[in-house]
Amino acid sequence: MIRVALVDDQPLFRGGIAMILESQPDIEVVAQESSALDVQEMVLRDRPDVILMDVRMPGVDGITATGSLVRELGDAAPKVLVLTTFDVDEAAASAIEAGASGFVLKDAQPEFLLASVRAVADGSQVVAASATRGLFERHRARTTTSPGPEYDGLTPREREILVRAAQGLSNAEIAAAEFLSEATVKTHISRILAKLGLRDRVQLVVYAYEHDLV
Repeated sequence: MIRVALVDDQPLFRGGIAMILESQPDIEVVAQESSALDVQEMVLRDRPDVILMDVRMPGVDGITATGSLVRELGDAAPKVLVLTTFDVDEAAASAIEAGASGFVLKDAQPEFLLASVRAVADGSQVVAASATRGLFERHRARTTTSPGPEYDGLTPREREILVRAAQGLSNAEIAAAEFLSEATVKTHISRILAKLGLRDRVQLVVYAYEHDLV
């Protein structure tokens, strides 16, 4: 069962999303909040696996709340899936930099929202990869820096897989391109994340674009 919390200041939207999620046998809505002010207290109380977080809210916004959760709880923090109205939203990009696992448009089809929640809970996919890459491409010139010493610890094969993953390829697509098994690719991805100190594949995309690797 995937435990989901909703943080959005619009009651009707929040209620509609809750109905969609609760219609699924493998998803349970454990909390609903109209503000991100007490989101950490909610996480400690209700233990969600995934938070659907509005990126733009009065008071504490989704960016600040996400960054706070990741800093305070580290690996124990739930996955955050940001909700945004615009497909090119700098606030959504900032939320991803702060530690969110991806973002979904508020007008997305229910099937895509459900698939995104499951993917984020699983930790195996980059949600909205093309949109995420597009956002960071726009800001590449402003944010690009050289990789740090952590990058030197990657093997040549790991560097190749890093680039392919940052380009949005799935494990199966990377396996086909590199003539490897999917299990081997998954192992390489785990090692890359560990060596670079990254939480998930979304942060891998951010890293690659910030350091001009793709």
